[in-house]
Amino acid sequence: MIPHIPAKYRAGNPHSHSKRSNWFSFVVITLIVGGWLSITACNPEDVPLSEENVPATQLDQKEWAIALHGGAGTISPDMDEERKQLYYDGLTDALTIGQLVLEEGGTAVEAVVATVQSLENNPVFNAGRGSVFTREGKHELDAAIMDGRTMEAGALTGLTTVRNPIILARKVMESSPHIFFSGLGAEEFADQTDVERVENDYFSTDERREQFQRAQDRSSTLIEPGWQRDNDLDLNLKYGTVGAVARDREGNLAAGTSTGGMTNKQFGRVGDVPIIGGGTFANQMVAISATGWGEKIMQQVSANTIANLMEFGNHSLEDAMVIMLNERLEPGDAGFIGVDQFGNISMQMNTRGMYRASASSDGERVILIWEDE
Repeated sequence: MIPHIPAKYRAGNPHSHSKRSNWFSFVVITLIVGGWLSITACNPEDVPLSEENVPATQLDQKEWAIALHGGAGTISPDMDEERKQLYYDGLTDALTIGQLVLEEGGTAVEAVVATVQSLENNPVFNAGRGSVFTREGKHELDAAIMDGRTMEAGALTGLTTVRNPIILARKVMESSPHIFFSGLGAEEFADQTDVERVENDYFSTDERREQFQRAQDRSSTLIEPGWQRDNDLDLNLKYGTVGAVARDREGNLAAGTSTGGMTNKQFGRVGDVPIIGGGTFANQMVAISATGWGEKIMQQVSANTIANLMEFGNHSLEDAMVIMLNERLEPGDAGFIGVDQFGNISMQMNTRGMYRASASSDGERVILIWEDE
């Protein structure tokens, strides 16, 4: 609003030059000072927090939160009740272990390691005991973990004698100047630690051996001619991973993932799990663990892309996952679990199902398998 100026100070008044100059200076100073005070008053840091001016994600902030998955893919709704119960029990046990760690004040890293270790020890999941066979009839395991607070990470591929790869991944993260070890180097690093070792056949189960035999009979590998994307058997052969993400009481985030790989995979094949930013990622904003077709997940640097959509695109965790699954990946490619800095959880997939579970300090507890549950 332009201030009213008395007639004697207006242009054309012979007596107004000096007084008009003084008045003009007064008006300018007033406008400047008034503007500065207005800006200062509107500084968000000085505005008292209330439900009207705090983002919904902050209003819903949880003390702790955890989510886990046991793999995504073509999961038949006709699964027999006994087998279905094995999956529900495995998810429940792992969730309870991680939840107790967080309830008792443990760190996000500790909760993730404990949860993934439980899944690795359960033979119904493709990680640790129960891992699938390679083309050579062996087991080669991968794992990774990332601490969102420090952005330190540890990753391994091609393990053959480490009972719980997620424990060794943590040791890489916390006691090595490096991030990623592979094959013989990963085994040599394990030799320098106290992690439990086993014979390679410890990881075998009758079910995995039958899957391996069927795969060999059909020469079912991704790089061979004749592989069909919509073949249910082939889909099941390449999907299988476990993972967990967590937010602790201090607001720190962590993500961890472990897998036995893909049935009948060829020599030296590495999937998305140990690729930091591919199948596993955590920073101070979000923690992500992926499962699905590793090659596709790696092509999109999926876990890191979800984080970038949140940080640089101002998307919520839920929306960022939707973009990744619906716009970057093809139907049937993958599933993701994530938790953000406020404890919001998202578990989404573009497959028929994903073994998944979550819990948080607000009392919510979810255990699901199929997409439409």
